[in-house]
Amino acid sequence: MVKIDYKKCGYCGACVGVCEKLAINLIEHIIVIDEKKCNNCKLCTIVCPLNALEGE
Repeated sequence: MVKIDYKKCGYCGACVGVCEKLAINLIEHIIVIDEKKCNNCKLCTIVCPLNALEGE
């Protein structure tokens, strides 16, 4: 599962745009990952410019 380091996150939304399963949402100023929808492809970890996302 992908985890977010909120201390690093700049809330740019790059991860939201790349998620094919629509599992990542930017709600106000918080990135939220729906673990039920996430297929752990880790595309979000690749596109994050601040390396705030990490896959297990």
